[in-house]
Amino acid sequence: MAISVMETRDKTSSAVMPSLFVVMWSSAFIAGVIGVGSAPPLLLTFARFALAGLLLGGFALAVRAPWPRGRRLAHVMGSGILVQAVQFGAFYSAIGLHVPAAVVALVQGLNPVVIALVAGRLLGERVSPRQWLGFGLGAAGVGLAVADRLSFSLAGVALCVVGLLALSLGTVYQKRFAGDMDVRTGTATQFLVSAPLVGLASLVFETPRVTDWGAFSGAVGWLVLVNSIGAFLLLNTMLKNAPASRVSTMFFLTPSVTAVMAWLFVGQSLHPLAVAGLAVGGAGVLLANRR
Repeated sequence: MAISVMETRDKTSSAVMPSLFVVMWSSAFIAGVIGVGSAPPLLLTFARFALAGLLLGGFALAVRAPWPRGRRLAHVMGSGILVQAVQFGAFYSAIGLHVPAAVVALVQGLNPVVIALVAGRLLGERVSPRQWLGFGLGAAGVGLAVADRLSFSLAGVALCVVGLLALSLGTVYQKRFAGDMDVRTGTATQFLVSAPLVGLASLVFETPRVTDWGAFSGAVGWLVLVNSIGAFLLLNTMLKNAPASRVSTMFFLTPSVTAVMAWLFVGQSLHPLAVAGLAVGGAGVLLANRR
């Protein structure tokens, strides 16, 4: 009976975590739009990483979680710089150049395809024809979700591509070299190593000042608690327990969910194609993850 209860609990958790992760991750684009409207993007990213690192690091110390050391520490830091500093520095800078949040989510939503191409070589993860079909449906759903929002700058698109590559390569790197890290201390380490790098970049490339402290504080608070701590604890837990190519399929859903959130919370119009993209992308995720 005890084993049956534990198996039911594990199945429920494995079903809830991906859905919760998609909602949390997608909300970062809405908070990012609000935050970038009140402060430069790199300053916003620095505040996010610094506060999240201090909060999660303090919690990890309080519960005496094991911290990475030696070579593992170097791998955790390397993956953190890619997945945190480079990815979000690039994506939020693109938003600062007026690239629509849905378009940023579109580029990020191609992450599963890049990971599938890389994971086969570096992680030995076999991608079946059925999964490739799921990836194709997911990519089609991504395209449908933002088909009416394709207005952007060349520099902004280049930054989005940099962010996509950093997320994809950083995810594969972490899965291979730091996949067994403690999610509490490992995630805190990634934030703490990324914060000074982004802070220095803000001083060099921006004029760090806040024009609306209310909006800035609200955006940072949401990004820290929901997106940095909540979403990344979920992501790192899923990466610890499942193949990177399977976990990454969740990103197929973020453009459509972002479009719905933008309609609900910041008054952007919801195009029927966004709804169609959510349905097609969801079908792709189910197909790619079917055992």
